[in-house]
Amino acid sequence: MLFTILILCYSLNILAMLFGDAFACGYGELHIPLIISACVASLVAIANGYKWSFLEQGIIASINRSMQAMLILLVVGLLIGSWIAAGVVPAMIYYGLMILSPGVFLAAACIMCCIVSLATGSSWTTAGTVGIALVGVGQGLGVDLAMTAGAIVSGAYFGDKMSPLSDTTNLAPAVAGSTLFNHVRHMVYTVTPSLLIALILYAILGMGQSKSSNVNMSTVQTIMDGMTDNFNISPLLLIPPVVVIIIVALKLPAIPGLLGGVLLGCIMGSLMQGVALADWFGIVHYGYVSETGIESIDTLLSRGGMDSFLWTVNLIICAMCFGGVMDASGMLATLAEALLKVVKGTGSLVTVTIFSCIFMNIIAADQYLSIILPGRMYKEAFEDRHLDNRNLSRCLEDAGTLTSCLVPWNTCGATMTTLLGVAPWGHGGGYGRYAFLNLINPVVSIIYGFTGFTMMKMTDEQYAKVMEEREATRLEALKVLEA
Repeated sequence: MLFTILILCYSLNILAMLFGDAFACGYGELHIPLIISACVASLVAIANGYKWSFLEQGIIASINRSMQAMLILLVVGLLIGSWIAAGVVPAMIYYGLMILSPGVFLAAACIMCCIVSLATGSSWTTAGTVGIALVGVGQGLGVDLAMTAGAIVSGAYFGDKMSPLSDTTNLAPAVAGSTLFNHVRHMVYTVTPSLLIALILYAILGMGQSKSSNVNMSTVQTIMDGMTDNFNISPLLLIPPVVVIIIVALKLPAIPGLLGGVLLGCIMGSLMQGVALADWFGIVHYGYVSETGIESIDTLLSRGGMDSFLWTVNLIICAMCFGGVMDASGMLATLAEALLKVVKGTGSLVTVTIFSCIFMNIIAADQYLSIILPGRMYKEAFEDRHLDNRNLSRCLEDAGTLTSCLVPWNTCGATMTTLLGVAPWGHGGGYGRYAFLNLINPVVSIIYGFTGFTMMKMTDEQYAKVMEEREATRLEALKVLEA
């Protein structure tokens, strides 16, 4: 396993040298190092007795787990293209520039994304709709793009972690053996101080931005004038995002809900902007091309379309090939056994769990695997220490959910890079260092582990029940083996 990880790191280093700043900005081809690493992992697994057909099934199963996410990405591409052409995104940028100032922008952006993601339970939907508009507002106010993206990501992943509508919020307690609402209530203890610290830091950064010479209000006016000159701006254009938020909040399926947003955007575009029916096919497939003559607006609004997410979809497939081989060959399980040997107390157990989730996000490149695999690996270890299962489910989200977007080749990191136009890390900066909630929350969780604060214990009755269930499971497995 160590050998395959070294191959991945070596491939990425070579790529960084070849692509230089392009790679640092998120545009280097990450796909090939992942494919090379998958090939090496497969050879190692075959040398250890695994058949290729078995590994192939693991790869297919891994890709299947991400299929819904890839379909959502393609639909989000349709949504972005239609909403820009319809004037929805320009309207959101226009009204945002009217009411926000550089000093409060970062904190306000984080709070807005918290509210939307809490209502929808989706970080991707939040970043792909409100997030894109906030990028435009931040650009108009002269706020650093990486700071803006960091605030958006922090707010978007707050809801991805806390909303009962989020798939990860439901997945973590299911894996750990907790219940949904016990899990959500227990996460309040770690996410509340993390969010408060993040908002304070955004407020401090905002004060610095308001004094910066980069803030030029004439630029703001130029962008606002450009929007009104090229689009019919009206409050009616805010109807599509409100409808999409309501659709998702009502727990309707994500893909039909987003496709409804695409259709509504096309209708609004034809009515409000006069877009011809024949033009919509090119816009939703290849994206919208802005020709206002104002470089800042044209750069911002020339985007969207299904084609714009094919790079990300390809990256996800490559990452899932590598993650599938690592999972099917048992290399990840071997890691768990080695790590448990260093666990001496509750603090070290929490720390190992947190870092395992982060490691899975890096190696398996998938948010769901970073929750499922460590959840399986450490469930019994938490139970043996009489720790309530909600402690484990909280750790899985504190690290698995929140750090997924900080890995460039992870499905979440690649998506955020494509949506927001800036990579998590790079020589010239990245949003990762400003995604304060995502950085702080795992640290708070580790501190709680060592101090014992909010680390709930099982009662003797609960522990006895858990042991009974574990023994019943073991006996059932023995029966299957004997059969």
